[in-house]
Amino acid sequence: MCGIVGYIGKKQIGLDVVLAGLRALEYRGYDSAGAAYIDSTGKIIIQKQIGRVDSLAKELGETIPTTSTAIGHTRWATHGSPSTANAHPHFNADHSIMVVHNGIIENYAELKEKLQSLGYVFTSETDTEVIPHLLDHYNKSASTFEEAFSQTLSQLQGAYGLLVMSASEPDRLYTAKLGSPLVLGVIGKSGAIVASDPVAIQAHTKEVVFLNDYEYAVVERTGAYHLHDLKAAKHIERPTETLDYDASEPQLGDFPHFMLKEIFEIPAAIQAAMLGRIKPGSNEVKLGGLEDVEEQLRYIDRIVIVACGTAYYVALAGEYLIEEIAGIPVEVQLASEFKYRNEPFSRSTALIAVSQSGETADTIAALKKVEDYGVLRLGIVNAVGSTIARITDAGVYCHAGPERAVASTKAFMAQVIVFALLALHLSRGNTPLYKPLINELLALPNKAAEVLKQNEAIKKIALGYEKYRDFLYIGRGYGYPCALEGAIKLKEVSYVHAEGYAAGEMKHGPLAMIDPNFPTFAIATRGNLLDKTFSNIEEIRARKGPVVAVGTVGYTKELKKLVDDAIEVPDTLDQFSPLLATIVSYLFAYHIATAKGYDVDHPRNLAKSVTVE
Repeated sequence: MCGIVGYIGKKQIGLDVVLAGLRALEYRGYDSAGAAYIDSTGKIIIQKQIGRVDSLAKELGETIPTTSTAIGHTRWATHGSPSTANAHPHFNADHSIMVVHNGIIENYAELKEKLQSLGYVFTSETDTEVIPHLLDHYNKSASTFEEAFSQTLSQLQGAYGLLVMSASEPDRLYTAKLGSPLVLGVIGKSGAIVASDPVAIQAHTKEVVFLNDYEYAVVERTGAYHLHDLKAAKHIERPTETLDYDASEPQLGDFPHFMLKEIFEIPAAIQAAMLGRIKPGSNEVKLGGLEDVEEQLRYIDRIVIVACGTAYYVALAGEYLIEEIAGIPVEVQLASEFKYRNEPFSRSTALIAVSQSGETADTIAALKKVEDYGVLRLGIVNAVGSTIARITDAGVYCHAGPERAVASTKAFMAQVIVFALLALHLSRGNTPLYKPLINELLALPNKAAEVLKQNEAIKKIALGYEKYRDFLYIGRGYGYPCALEGAIKLKEVSYVHAEGYAAGEMKHGPLAMIDPNFPTFAIATRGNLLDKTFSNIEEIRARKGPVVAVGTVGYTKELKKLVDDAIEVPDTLDQFSPLLATIVSYLFAYHIATAKGYDVDHPRNLAKSVTVE
């Protein structure tokens, strides 16, 4: 993984389209980039580079070569370290077949051994390299390249999003999907683009075809395509659909990084998540994405939420909200664990998948695990048209807008707001919290904006903690998921070891780590557990641990006596106070990371969309 873009068409703009598409996918994170194209003589030229897409563009020349057929890839290392040899595209011995691939070929060692016994020589450490050699092998006896392509696919186990170019068929591209997203964009009758994400396509066309698992497509220079179902062994017809996407590319404006820009977009993201979902006057919560399953929702008596990373912390907040507001038992599971568990499920259980990208491989696998169970499958995602959005029975978009920074911020906030709306919707108004929560939701964007006004003050405090190598984040109740989220953000962008804990667990292990060199970030906002949080902070101070805390305006007099540094956020209900504290934790992490000189938008070793298990 991480990004695939290919162009075939009547215009000589192949590399321009590919490079622009790869740049559009940079937010996903990657360590190397490469491209291959067919030149005017019919020869395939390849260029690969460790580092950014801009470095690849420079290697291609001051003037980008013209071509009507090109493929490209940004790689996030799985098999083999980041290197030019391991970067994609990968190729056969005479460079006549080029392959870019997202996913993991699980049986590559077995395939590689067989191919080596046939005389094939490997030049990389990757699992991907078996594919061009397999294609070469089968193409020697196949009647068509498509037949060789189909035979190759039948040998691959694991996950793949594949794009293949052959010098023998310069007027075609071949693409296939199993567990890793691919979309085909049709540019009228003048060409087509294949990509792993619609973001790389939307500047050129909104007419797309999403490939499903076990399907491959042959794409022509004229924009024509034909689809084939590998399982059913037959050609299939699927017309294009129109993407509902904003094709404009996000701009930094006056911000130095997308992460900071997206933190400052949190008030707008909260507002967008609620837009049209709270009816004026009646204050009724209406979620249009759930209308088709309303009758099923009435009989749900258990909810399981699956997610990974930041989305998992969203899910924990969602668990608290649904149980308290709607009174429905909820269980949150890591999607990577859920796939391999055996547990009882009834048809009165709903499964909710949470993902910013909608392409998280483990979360998709969790949904597929229960597809024959007869349970209701719902999605809460940010990316319109993503795999999770398409394979669930119903769902709710969070409408946070595109995130270009790898570390998610505004999408976390928007998804928690969606869970609050979902909890209110499921309660059917049968909770005394209904009107107070709606009123506070409507006020939340302005309160989030008030927190952002303290950016410089937070920066000043953060710089005082720049040199520490370890950090503990604590919170209680709704503050616990937010402590986990604050810790992972510091970890992701500043490479500081950070742990998130429920504050009540301090005596059960974490206190052993506390000393003057191990500071704590405490979420101590107003709530019925505030006194207990104060006690936990006292425990830390007794061991001489430095403490920076977030408290609520009007409730910080005692807090300021306990801690080294305190930041105040506006007063709100218990359910939302920790969200305001999370904004503080985002700014805190951002300023520590930038003080260290790190690239906060593209943290090392991380990808925005994790499309492999």
